[in-house]
Amino acid sequence: MKIGPYTLASNTMLAPMAGITDQPFRQLCCQMGAGLAVSEMMSSNPKVWNTGKSQRRMEHSEEAGIRSVQIAGSDPEELAFAAKFNADSGAQIIDINMGCPAKKVNKKLAGSALLKEPALVEQIVKAVVNAVDIPVTLKIRTGWCENTRNGIEIANIAEHNGIQSLAVHGRTRNDFYKGDAEYDTIKAIKQAVSIPIVANGDITCAEKAAQVLNYTGADAIMVGRGAQGKPWIFREINHFLKTGRHLSAPSMDEVRSVLIGHVMELHNFYGDFMGVRFARKHVSWYMQTHEQGKSFRSIFNAFESVTEQLDALTMYFDNLTLERV
Repeated sequence: MKIGPYTLASNTMLAPMAGITDQPFRQLCCQMGAGLAVSEMMSSNPKVWNTGKSQRRMEHSEEAGIRSVQIAGSDPEELAFAAKFNADSGAQIIDINMGCPAKKVNKKLAGSALLKEPALVEQIVKAVVNAVDIPVTLKIRTGWCENTRNGIEIANIAEHNGIQSLAVHGRTRNDFYKGDAEYDTIKAIKQAVSIPIVANGDITCAEKAAQVLNYTGADAIMVGRGAQGKPWIFREINHFLKTGRHLSAPSMDEVRSVLIGHVMELHNFYGDFMGVRFARKHVSWYMQTHEQGKSFRSIFNAFESVTEQLDALTMYFDNLTLERV
């Protein structure tokens, strides 16, 4: 799949998730086969850009792979300014968020709340596309609620105003993350427009990725929660789509290397204090697939230092190795 001049290495993408898809996790997922990893959502309001959180989210220039930066807001001029600022800072793709269901975002008429205002959507898309010389993409949900699914209308606005690809989460805003994603709307959107469509929602394994692609006709799939604690899902999906066969699960030695390496990168990126705290939730997700890991999680969450965390992880995997002997 191509987005403007960029050809993706694979048709699997990492969805932007606030507080999760930071630079260390994006880098890891790209190493594991994600063709594109979109950054965490960044506010278009320049008044908040001086916070540590925003500063970290604006670091693009040294990142490997295609650098896609997601911006959120409701003011066309602010969004255009944010797009240009990030393009000048090294972003290669600008992604506009119209899919976030969070109340604190929606009450500012940003995120998925914009789906209720097609005229404003058009103003925003035009302003952002005209502000930069790099591709602009869009992320939406199927609509605000079950009775107002207007994904096709928004897709047509996007296509007619220069959006290069459209990612669609198969839920309305009012669904949040409850129930099952539906793909009929994504299929209808794909049939209604000619720009690339990316299907998102409940893609947690290789078979589901293939089923969603086949059913919707989408050009690519986007994985969100399915990658938490399982960054190798991208290579598993890529292998299955190419061969129709399952890739072997990662060995315990590889899981050890990936997990400890990820934690070290979190420590380096955030510093000791915040790095320890961000490591806790990622380690918790990794451990969900290990029976022994359930009891380890509560122990790990009590550690307050980098050394304690790394020593505990080393001991955990050493013990697993001894149990296999």
